[in-house]
Amino acid sequence: MKNSPTLTLSKKKFTFHVLDAINTEIEVTENPYQLPIDALFTMAARINKKRSFLFVSKVLGKHLPIDANKGLVTAALLAARFIESIKELECREKDRLLFSFQQGEDVEDHQFIPPNINPIVIGFAETATALGHAFFSCFQNADFFHTTREELVNQTPGITFEEEHSHATSHRCYIARELLQNKREIILVDDEMTTGKTAINIIRSIHEQFPRKEYTVVSILDWRSEGNKAEFFRLEKELGITIKVVSLLSGTVKVQQLRGLEEQSHEFNQANQMEMSIEEVRLAQYFTSSPFHDRNNVPYINETGRFGLNSAEHLANQQKMAEAAKFLKEKRSGQNTLCLGTGEFMYLPMKLAAAMGKGVSYQSTTRSPIYIEDREGYGARFGLTFPNPEEWDVTHFVYNIPPGYYDELFLFFEREVEIKNLQPFLDALAPLQIESVKLVFFSNARGE
Repeated sequence: MKNSPTLTLSKKKFTFHVLDAINTEIEVTENPYQLPIDALFTMAARINKKRSFLFVSKVLGKHLPIDANKGLVTAALLAARFIESIKELECREKDRLLFSFQQGEDVEDHQFIPPNINPIVIGFAETATALGHAFFSCFQNADFFHTTREELVNQTPGITFEEEHSHATSHRCYIARELLQNKREIILVDDEMTTGKTAINIIRSIHEQFPRKEYTVVSILDWRSEGNKAEFFRLEKELGITIKVVSLLSGTVKVQQLRGLEEQSHEFNQANQMEMSIEEVRLAQYFTSSPFHDRNNVPYINETGRFGLNSAEHLANQQKMAEAAKFLKEKRSGQNTLCLGTGEFMYLPMKLAAAMGKGVSYQSTTRSPIYIEDREGYGARFGLTFPNPEEWDVTHFVYNIPPGYYDELFLFFEREVEIKNLQPFLDALAPLQIESVKLVFFSNARGE
């Protein structure tokens, strides 16, 4: 194949040729649900000296647009795999979930994991906040929170740890200490493990303050080498703990860097701009403000799980989300709609997008810089760069929005943002020929 990344197949081995610069050889060793590898990810080249490649998920809704239901079903499949492989129980939901994944059918929310299984689920920011939340939603009796890259005003995180290979390395956990002062199993949810060092770092951080016996690491993809797996065994022995691992696809990765890559400018044709209507939509009536706020004195909301959420609260939130989704659906004016989450704020936008009708795609902005190349099959064919409207010294990106493809955009922010701070992003969107942009805010400065 001329285009990139080219995928070469043998029995269980796959080679991605990324931009004629990186060869990534993958050997699949476990695929318990026989999911097609090309249904799970493609690849791209990262602008990152620590790691040159990126698995671009087709099920997360981060760098590539997806049907939001596909993201929710993927998390539920991970929950099914957890029940089968870790708890050694039959999962009656599995066949229904696999059918939904393969056929693109919607699947109803269902807490199918029984109440005697009572873990604490932690999703990793920023990519796995929605995945972790959706995984947690399958439990009848669990607690959930996600790590954050954000620094809250006048708040000290209870746990911190590092993710060395990431573009933004520091993770913080703003939760009540009481949530972890127990011996319950902790389940860590990430989209992909390459070395497993992030999981090791957070286990060490938690165990230092809140020791327990049982940890489970859940990820869609597990590419750890034998050496990486040995580090898990050493940690188990050192701390006297058990670490179990769940994934939908596992194997090994070998990367060969053929040449360096240079960043190129990929500006859209400014002559193709069209007038874009801007509308502000507020959802504060459906969600509750937390006592925590950002530097602009705008409160966070409780429903994200950033500060902790239990299964009963999650169940109660479903009615709020159903009402908010109905409200947004009535606001739709386009046939081809993109719902765009921002940074860590992924689960609620994904959940709402899933209930907004046909012709709706979902994805999110990201902190990750990626090389852009308009080649079929490559993981970042189009890209926009702009300052984060909520934190101007942080650069954000959004990928794979083709010019002229969407006629409507719902842009979701947890906290209200001043229009002047959004202007660089709106200017970047202008050449994409999106007729209508709805700015959706879940809380405002008054917390109303």
